[in-house]
Amino acid sequence: MVWTALAALHSGSQPEAWRALVQTPALWQALALTLWTGLIATLLAWWGAAALLAQGFVRQGLARLLRGLPVMLATPHAALAIGLLFLLSPSGWLLRVFSPWLTGFDQPPPWPTTQDPWGLGLILALVAKEIPFLLWTAATQLQRDDVRQRWRAEHALAQTLGYSPQRAFWLVLWPQLAVRLRWPLLAVLAYGLTVVDMALVIGPAAPPTLAVQAWQWLQDVDPATYAQGAAAGVWLALLVLVCSAAWLGAQRVWRHALAQGRGQRGRAATGAGLPLHADLWLLTGFYAAVLLALAVGSVSGVWAFPEVWPQSWTLAAWAQVAHSSQTAWTTLWLAGGSSAIALVWSVAWLEVAPRRWDRAVRPVLYLPLVLPAVLWVVGLYRVGLQLQLEGQASGLLLAHTLMVLPYVLLALSPAYLGFDARYAQLNASLGHGPVRFLWRVKWPLLRRSLASAAAVGFAVSVAQYLPTLYLGAGRFSSVTTEAVTLASGGQRSLTSAYAGLQIALPVLVFALAAWLGRPRRFTWAPA
Repeated sequence: MVWTALAALHSGSQPEAWRALVQTPALWQALALTLWTGLIATLLAWWGAAALLAQGFVRQGLARLLRGLPVMLATPHAALAIGLLFLLSPSGWLLRVFSPWLTGFDQPPPWPTTQDPWGLGLILALVAKEIPFLLWTAATQLQRDDVRQRWRAEHALAQTLGYSPQRAFWLVLWPQLAVRLRWPLLAVLAYGLTVVDMALVIGPAAPPTLAVQAWQWLQDVDPATYAQGAAAGVWLALLVLVCSAAWLGAQRVWRHALAQGRGQRGRAATGAGLPLHADLWLLTGFYAAVLLALAVGSVSGVWAFPEVWPQSWTLAAWAQVAHSSQTAWTTLWLAGGSSAIALVWSVAWLEVAPRRWDRAVRPVLYLPLVLPAVLWVVGLYRVGLQLQLEGQASGLLLAHTLMVLPYVLLALSPAYLGFDARYAQLNASLGHGPVRFLWRVKWPLLRRSLASAAAVGFAVSVAQYLPTLYLGAGRFSSVTTEAVTLASGGQRSLTSAYAGLQIALPVLVFALAAWLGRPRRFTWAPA
C-alpha cells in the first residue's frame, strides 16, 4: 500500500503539471464545488446517523434501526445514483406522478434537477448512502457485550443525576462512540471529497467536481494532460488531509464544549428530531423509491412523458444482461476472491500481530479509505505496470483486494478485539490447544461478525469502478463499469437492469451472511 501511495504521489509531482493545473480556468470553481458537496454531505450524514443512533439507543430500538441496513449497505453508490437520476430527472418518475394534472406539463421541463450546478443531487445521494454506513460501523461497536453493558450502565447513571435520556446519550455516550468512529468518518469525508462514479452520474457537469475533472484528464493520451490529472489527484489528497485535520480539531473543540456544559441539567435534548419510526420510514422510503424506479425502468418499453407507467413492458434489457454473462462472472469472482483474501488476511493479522504493531500499522492499512480514488488508482496502475500485472486477472484481483481490505478489517476489528479472553483461559484449563480453541470456540462464536465482514468486502468489490477500469485495461468489465457507462446514454431499461444486478449480487451475499451468522439453537432432552 505504501508503494502504491508513493507511486501515485510521484506521478503528480511534476512542476509543469502543477503550473498547468493552477492555470486551468475552471479550477477554483471545481474546487469550491468539491468542498461544498463533500463537507455538507459529510456533515449531514454524520448528524443524521448520530440522531438515529441517539433515538434508537434511548428508545431501545437499535434492533429495529439496524434491520434494514443490509439492503442499504448492499446498494452500491453508482446504483443509488442511477436510481436517483431516474427518480428526480425532468423526465423522471417523481415529476410524472404530478404531471399533467398538477403541473400541467406535457413534456419534460428544462429544470436542472439532476447534475445541477449546485451539486444538490450529489449531496442527496451521498447523504443517503453514507448514513447506513455510519450506522453499521457504530453497530459493530455496540455489538461488543462489554461496551454495550458499560454504556447502558453509564447512561442509566447519568439519568439518576438529573439528565434526560436524550441528553445523557449526547453528553456521556456519543463522545465515546464518536472517537471510535474516527476512521469511518474520515472515510466518508474522503469519499465525499473525491467521489467519481456518483459524480459522473448525478453530480454537476459544467464544471464538474475536481475529482471528475482529474479523472477526465487522466484518461487523456497526452502525457502532459495525464500528469495534470495526477497533480489534481495530489491536490485532492492535500485537500482531504486539511479537511480531515480541521474536522477532527472541530470535534475536539465540540467535545470540550460539551464537557463544559454537563453541569446544566434538564435542558432540551440535543439532537431531538422526528420520532425514530418517522426517521426510519423516511430513510427506508427513500431507498424503496430508488429501488422501485430501477425495477420499473429495467422492464419498461415505450414510456412517453408524462405517463406514470410504461405503455409497454419488456424483458429485453434483462435478456441482454443475461447474454453478457461474462460481465457478471467477472464481478462474482473478483468480489468473492478479494473478500475471501481480505478476510483471511484480517483474521491472521488480528490473531497474530501484537497490539502495538496493530496500532502502528493500522493507519497504513486504512490508506485506501482516505486517499482520493483517482490518485490511488494512478499508483495502482504504476505498480501494475512495473509488476507486469496491467490487464491481467491477478493484477485486477490484487487491486480489488487492496480496496476491500480496509473495510473488512474495519468491520471485523471491534468484535475480534473485544472477544472475551476468558474463553481462551477456560479452553487451556481443559487441556485443549490454541488450534482447537480457534476452530471449536472462537471462530464459531464470531461467525456472525466474520460473515458480515466478508459480505461487506463483497459489496465494496462490486462497487469498484476506477480500479476495474484502470487495472483491467479494457479487458475486464464489471456490472459497475457497465452501469456507469450506460448511465450517460439514453438506454434507461438497460442501465436500470445493470444497476439492479449491481444491487442484487451484494444483497444475496448479505442474505447468505445473515443465514450463516444466525444464532444456533440446541435442544436438550433428559436421559
